[in-house]
Amino acid sequence: MPPTSSFPRPRVAIVGGGPAGLMAAETLAAGGAEVGLFDALPSVGRKFLLAGKGGLNLTHSEPLEPFLSRYAERRGALEPLLRGFDPAALRAWAAGLGVETFVGSSGRVFPKDLKAAPLLRAWLHRLREAGVRLQMRHRWLGWADDGAWRFAAPDGERLERPDACVLALGGASWSRLGSDGAWWPRLHAAGVELAPLRPANCGFDVGLPGRLPGWSEHLRSRHAGAPIKPVVLDFEPPGRAAFRRQGEFVLTATGIEGSLVYAASATLRDAIAAYGEATVMLDLLPDRDAAFVAAEVARPRGSRSLATHLKSRLGIDGAKAALAHEVLGRDGVHDPARLAAALKALPLRLVAPRPIDEAISSAGGVRFEALDARLMCRARPGLFCAGEMLDWEAPTGGYLLTACLATGRAAGQGALAWLAERRQ
Repeated sequence: MPPTSSFPRPRVAIVGGGPAGLMAAETLAAGGAEVGLFDALPSVGRKFLLAGKGGLNLTHSEPLEPFLSRYAERRGALEPLLRGFDPAALRAWAAGLGVETFVGSSGRVFPKDLKAAPLLRAWLHRLREAGVRLQMRHRWLGWADDGAWRFAAPDGERLERPDACVLALGGASWSRLGSDGAWWPRLHAAGVELAPLRPANCGFDVGLPGRLPGWSEHLRSRHAGAPIKPVVLDFEPPGRAAFRRQGEFVLTATGIEGSLVYAASATLRDAIAAYGEATVMLDLLPDRDAAFVAAEVARPRGSRSLATHLKSRLGIDGAKAALAHEVLGRDGVHDPARLAAALKALPLRLVAPRPIDEAISSAGGVRFEALDARLMCRARPGLFCAGEMLDWEAPTGGYLLTACLATGRAAGQGALAWLAERRQ
């Protein structure tokens, strides 16, 4: 039960009904605050539910040290928050909602039924029981001249005057699910230090020599949507650590996307921004060494076609064969030495990340330097920020969700501490 006090309960507004906002609301309600949660959409957790369609990756089971390293240059800012709500704490929290979890073969943690909806339902029930008021179809418009919070509500404009507010409005990916970045110019005008919003965990457009960006009509019409696996992606950006990892990706109408590409997306995006392009090397036969591949490609094939030969000797067919042909051209694939070398190191030139609204998440946003240790904006006391609208990024899946929940919890705790200080 919330603690009793002779003071009236502080009123706190949460703007944004994703995981960070919901966790901030839970934390504040548990601390005795009167909480109203506002969201522009008809229901909360839209992006959360979408993320769970293929199995909700809640977090990861790896030791905390490598887990923290996934946050790269923002590890220092996020580490104390993640130590306060680490993967073990997240699993315990889910269990408290009646959702048991398990560790998959990849080390990722999922609910036992893999679904997001049961967890969200249980969570919302607990929030309502704690007195959290959900105000749907309320879009934040900024501030009135007297500092009141302006919302576009179903019955017209509404003004709110909370004692504190937590913004958890997401980044700028998937605008139809509420993350449209509309908050950026409002906070910029309020003097909050911001980093530009950029796509993260995104796909990329290819640019082959002598051609407009994108694949040929042949590859696009026949192989868009096809997976490339297994494959090793190797990228060595100037002045930065090399990326080399085995996994899989998918051919799109204009380039590539998928888990392996998302893992490298921050490095690739930054390289393209700096140099105009990024060339990755693809090992299409990671389980075969170069000498074996060269010998098999050069083996006499008699009357058999090259396609039949590659399929029977190396298992190269379909999308992989089409990809090699796309990059090398007809002359290249019929040159045994060039073909063998390319099957182990196929150069693929990437020229642009896909638009931010297509990305799984976004980088940039409210800089941690603009916040104090409680995640309160230095330029606007009483305003706290959490979740993906902060300037950090991480690989897709559980890393994103864990940090969103951890920052939401920290912002809620920060607001409670600030409100308590004001009462003294």
